[in-house]
Amino acid sequence: MSGQIKKIDSIKGMAVYDDFQWSSSMRGAGNNISEFKKLNILYGRNYSGKTTLSRIIRALETGTISDKYGSPKFQLSFDGGSTATQSSLSNHGQIVRVFNEDFVRDNLRFIVDDERTINSFAILGEDNTKLEEEIEKHEAELGSEEEKYGLLGELLGAEEKFNGAQKDHDDKSSELEGKLRDKANQAGTGIKHNKTFGDANYNVTRIKADISTVTKDTYSPLTDEQVVRFHDLLREEPKSEILESPTFNLQYSAISSKAKELIEKKIQASDPIQELLNDAALALWVRSGRDHHQEKRDKCAFCGEDLPEDLWEKLDKHFNKESEELRQALETLLGLIERERSRAPNLLKIKNSDFYSNFTVDLDLLSEQLSTLSESYSESLDSIEEQVEKRRDDIFTPLEFEVSETVEGALNAVRESYEELRSASNQLTASLSADQSEARAALRLHEVYTFTNDIKYEDECTAIESFNMAMGEAKKAKSIVKEKVDVKREKIAVLKAQLKDESKGADRVNDYLNNFFGHQYLSLKAIEEKLGDASSGYRFEVIRNDNKAFHLSEGECSLIAFCYFMAKLEDIETKGNQPIIWIDDPISSLDANHIFFVYSLINAEIVTPEKYEDGDEIKERDRFKQLFISTHNLDFLKYLKRLPGAFNKNKSQYFIITRTNQVSKITLMPRYLKDYVTEFNFLFHQIYKCAHAQIESDENHDCYYNFGNNARKFLEAFLYYKYPNAVERDNKLARFFGDDALASSLTDRINNEFSHLEGVFERSVLPVDVPEMKTTANFILRKIQEKDPDQYSALLQSIGVENS
Repeated sequence: MSGQIKKIDSIKGMAVYDDFQWSSSMRGAGNNISEFKKLNILYGRNYSGKTTLSRIIRALETGTISDKYGSPKFQLSFDGGSTATQSSLSNHGQIVRVFNEDFVRDNLRFIVDDERTINSFAILGEDNTKLEEEIEKHEAELGSEEEKYGLLGELLGAEEKFNGAQKDHDDKSSELEGKLRDKANQAGTGIKHNKTFGDANYNVTRIKADISTVTKDTYSPLTDEQVVRFHDLLREEPKSEILESPTFNLQYSAISSKAKELIEKKIQASDPIQELLNDAALALWVRSGRDHHQEKRDKCAFCGEDLPEDLWEKLDKHFNKESEELRQALETLLGLIERERSRAPNLLKIKNSDFYSNFTVDLDLLSEQLSTLSESYSESLDSIEEQVEKRRDDIFTPLEFEVSETVEGALNAVRESYEELRSASNQLTASLSADQSEARAALRLHEVYTFTNDIKYEDECTAIESFNMAMGEAKKAKSIVKEKVDVKREKIAVLKAQLKDESKGADRVNDYLNNFFGHQYLSLKAIEEKLGDASSGYRFEVIRNDNKAFHLSEGECSLIAFCYFMAKLEDIETKGNQPIIWIDDPISSLDANHIFFVYSLINAEIVTPEKYEDGDEIKERDRFKQLFISTHNLDFLKYLKRLPGAFNKNKSQYFIITRTNQVSKITLMPRYLKDYVTEFNFLFHQIYKCAHAQIESDENHDCYYNFGNNARKFLEAFLYYKYPNAVERDNKLARFFGDDALASSLTDRINNEFSHLEGVFERSVLPVDVPEMKTTANFILRKIQEKDPDQYSALLQSIGVENS
């Protein structure tokens, strides 16, 4: 049944609950964590913390927690997944009803103060047959969530459909969200951890923004070449500034012009020697020989003959000043040509390492062009040189100058292109950081674009939107049905309000007092307030023998309070709503007969299903959603075991509340206490635990600490039935231990010193002597086994221990 309390997860700073944790305290078979069931029975001695638990549950009913607690903290879990804490007491959505001393103080103030009245409450009145029939009709139309019929059944179906649609939507959204989260920041593969993208703060929000960018029509994916270029750019380190290249200052135009002038220049000898004019090679030979003979030899070095006396004069007239000046000009020009040609290969030194990698292609192209043009430039100079040499060798014969195609402009263009690249590279140094940031952003978007294609992001979004539409339709359908349910409930509430009859509340209390407890002389009376009084409606008074009662005994107060609570479960706000009920120790100050009647009232009016008509059928339905009963009384605990379903493991659960020093905890009830319901078995178990504890620890400290008291009480009961005869100054311990005087003496000492502090106050400030405790516990067990092996075996079985 939905809405049940599963567990009290934690309690801190509330009376004896210092730091209670359900998960560590409530371990059952297989070390599994046990939970509350439909029927829950809690046993604990007085002052163990039962009422504190009831106050936590009552806070769920009233919406407030006592201000007497300093800083209370607690949390409860419901099986629907919701929780309740000290700061969220009203969000659980359940009807809760709690009987404890706070309920008595708030509702039955007369019991606390004779001058105060008792709060009245309304139950269904009489003589309203038509209204009841109309209410039944509307309640039938409203239906039941548990039985899944009527509007509530329809609403449950609509909620299940909505929850299913919501789950499909949430699962698909979570799946996509997980993919985005992994892509954004998963260690090793996420964009956040990729140094290429350089964004240590990248997260799901950022990747969603990037997806929004790359899924627009305006986004253009990067080409493979762009990806490579951006990666190369990111590997770049800032370069030094590249200095401007020297200007070429090419001399080709000047050389060509000068060559044309000299080659085509016309000159004449003063008295030319025709033979030399006719043979340029001979003229060159003669001129060269002149330098070897004039003013150096008298005879010809070639033939040995004497040189003619007028030879030098003739030659001077042939090789005159004008020809020599032309020859010298041609030689000078040849030197200029040689120097210019030697410059051609070194006009521009291109070093790719000075530039960023994205300039490599352009630089390689320029280098290739420069090499080709330099070679062409040298060839043009060679052509001029050849013509100049030819004129020099035939100085008196003018030639027509042949102009070669010049590459001077192309070479200068290469330099201009180089300068443009140099300027761009220097500019890139200044903007490298910004350009790399743009490159990272472009590569990141490209990565996200690729990712969206890989996971078929648009298909995922389409599927989510489809689930969202289905969820919206299911939510709309649920809202329509819920509105019908709310209208129906409001109609039922209006009709029930017309049935309110506060005077019947007192009658119901009296019915319980008379029918279950036989207290005809004690009753409640509903007194209608007169017009003009500050209050309106009714007030209740306790009546004894037709007079207002005063000075009620504790037992009478307990009976009236519990009957009042039971009757109030029939009030207009509670009846039919299947509340969560918590009853805290309802048999205080009651005798044995009254204890049984309290049990009978709970069984008849709460646990036994309610019969109702459904058409021609008589059906049953539970009166409560979940029931908790706490008690300190073993007789009452024994009766509670008779409740229907009390031993159904799927419907019931038993707990024990134990207190050690100033701290309490809740644990599962030991089997022997649940099965046998006797303190005698409990005390035997404590002695057995002390005898067999392996180590001294926090877990078994309480069995040592309480050993003296437990052993004394156990031996008093055991020895009374062992030796029931009354003998003056009878030493039953000595009779029990027989010849074992040490065991008798040690047991007597521990029983007296460790179960009482009177006269041995120093005992309270000394640590517990564990070895003595274990020794005495073993003495007791061994003697029981020796005296009565059958009883010893039965006692072991009662605490779940096999006798070896």
